[in-house]
Amino acid sequence: MNKSVFISTLGCSKNLVDSEVMLNILLENGLQKVDSPQLADIAVINTCGFIESAKEESINEILEIAKYKQIGKLKHLIVTGCLSQRYSEELKKELPEVDSFLGTTSFEHIYNIIQGLELGENNSLILDINHDLKPDSKRSLLTEKYTAFLKIAEGCDNLCTYCIIPKLRGKYRSRKLEDIVKEAKELAASGVKEIIIIAQDTTKYGLDIYNEKSLPRLLRELNAIEDLNWIRFLYSYPEDIDLDLILAVKESDKVCAYFDMPIQHSHDQVLKRMNRKTTGKHIEDTIALIRAHIPEAVLRTTLITGFPGETDEEFDALYDFVKKIEFDRLGVFAYSKEEGTPAAIMSGQVAEEIKEERKNKIMQLQQEISLRKNQALIGKDFEVIIEKEIEPNLYEARSYRDVPEIDGIIYVKALASHNEGEFTKVTIKDAMEYDLLGDEII
Repeated sequence: MNKSVFISTLGCSKNLVDSEVMLNILLENGLQKVDSPQLADIAVINTCGFIESAKEESINEILEIAKYKQIGKLKHLIVTGCLSQRYSEELKKELPEVDSFLGTTSFEHIYNIIQGLELGENNSLILDINHDLKPDSKRSLLTEKYTAFLKIAEGCDNLCTYCIIPKLRGKYRSRKLEDIVKEAKELAASGVKEIIIIAQDTTKYGLDIYNEKSLPRLLRELNAIEDLNWIRFLYSYPEDIDLDLILAVKESDKVCAYFDMPIQHSHDQVLKRMNRKTTGKHIEDTIALIRAHIPEAVLRTTLITGFPGETDEEFDALYDFVKKIEFDRLGVFAYSKEEGTPAAIMSGQVAEEIKEERKNKIMQLQQEISLRKNQALIGKDFEVIIEKEIEPNLYEARSYRDVPEIDGIIYVKALASHNEGEFTKVTIKDAMEYDLLGDEII
């Protein structure tokens, strides 16, 4: 098919992997990728439907790209992903500009959908969210060539009361370990130096197919892949971070000492209303265990302020917890009331202005913590990956402490030239509130 396609990906890195699978299918069938909807015959928008702001962003993107049906050469507009899975029937009525809707388990049929549209068929496809995973799905990376995400599971069984994901992505389904390792080896052979392991909950990996938590085993096997430099894992839940996982990180030289641990809150009553399977003390003990074994470990978390019923006392406890723990990386979301979730019909809904006020208070505290922690890094040496040259002999880079598109960057002044994806050593010379400034060791 001699057509051009533009793919827009919204939301999380799991969505990005799905887009990479779709792109590979389309490229293998003769379509050409373009970087602007203005140049495309076909546009695919992979949407997010997690919280209200994400839904609004998805709708705005659909309406913006739909304009190119009038002012460009765009012929077909296809919407995939979580918003499509959740609201396809409503969207068909509200957005006649869209030619086809695909759900979260039907994106691998993207080329068949396009073929049908070329024949004048209206062939949206929303499949069972518990659809079995394919053992091997080839991808065309949309990340930088040296970095790739590696999805190890689909769906979620945690049933947090604020979260719609289980209704959009289905039950937790782990991929077989040998299939994951095979894909990782292929990525490494193609030039990927950094692999970032993702799932809705990476720490539950293997429970459904091996009857035991298997992330530590997976990390150790990936660590043996010769061509990789860094391995990360995100979305690890505190109740499943145990000594075996911590030691797997400590003993695997390629696994970054970076724990992304979305705790959401620290007060036991709020955690109970959220249906989280942990307590504030257990979270604190887990963090202490990590720091005892890996003092240089980076701890990242996300929090929710204004969850239904959150009292001033409960918020103050969360604030004090953040002040005490001093996370290296922290993000805060004001609670988003999502229809279809138990939390949406709970009593004690918190006013929007109070949610935002509490969010801003914690972010202000975290800025002070982050600056202090950055200043403590001055004079220390780090291995970094060069991302891009922003002016002659000045580069953007990241250390093991920095996940792409999420955390800060390191500015590297260098006497010699460097290539994207190259690893080098730097000494931190200065610290700013959000970013680190480094000079290369020559």
